[in-house]
Amino acid sequence: MAVKVYGSVKSACSQRVLACFLEKGVEFEIVHVDLQTGEQKRPDFLLLQPFGQVPVIEDGEFRLFESRAIIRYYASKYADRGPDLLGATAEERAVVDQWLEVEAHNFNDLVYTMVLQIVILPRMGEKGDLALVHTCEQKLDKVLDVYEERLAKSGGYLAGDVFTLADLSHLPGIRYLVEEAKMGHLVTERKNVNAWWETISNRPAWKKLMNIAY
Repeated sequence: MAVKVYGSVKSACSQRVLACFLEKGVEFEIVHVDLQTGEQKRPDFLLLQPFGQVPVIEDGEFRLFESRAIIRYYASKYADRGPDLLGATAEERAVVDQWLEVEAHNFNDLVYTMVLQIVILPRMGEKGDLALVHTCEQKLDKVLDVYEERLAKSGGYLAGDVFTLADLSHLPGIRYLVEEAKMGHLVTERKNVNAWWETISNRPAWKKLMNIAY
């Protein structure tokens, strides 16, 4: 039975989940939720997600929201299927979790703010705050300097020498940063970050998702 994914295939958080599903060969059905019209805040959706955000999954009687919780769950549930996205030992899993937390708290908020100001607000007819964008860019510069150093020592991926959830979770944000916000210089001016992005963005699962979304 296919897992129902309530969300938009173009939303970054939904893409995080769908990329994991494609890596793991999980059959899914997208139940479209229109973020632009606020349809996600309708009463029946709020029964699924009390904060009115996507994605939400329904797997039989089981429901779960928050994209990083979802990908952790499915990487564990289907640990014997597809690539190992969690790490083989307690220490490896801890490092994966560490970089997932870095993505959530040090990377994602900055990228989201920049994309909101540069891309989303102008599409809605509103003016973005370019001063705020500049501040976020300066902060993200420092974050990506840390990534550059880490990737130089880790074997090419954030949690070690293999692709894990730590890398997968960055895919939607970097794509929006590079493609939508036109801030690709933040990636390309860093040798190791750029090589990492080229590697992870060319994974068959991610390329398949991009074909579905765009």
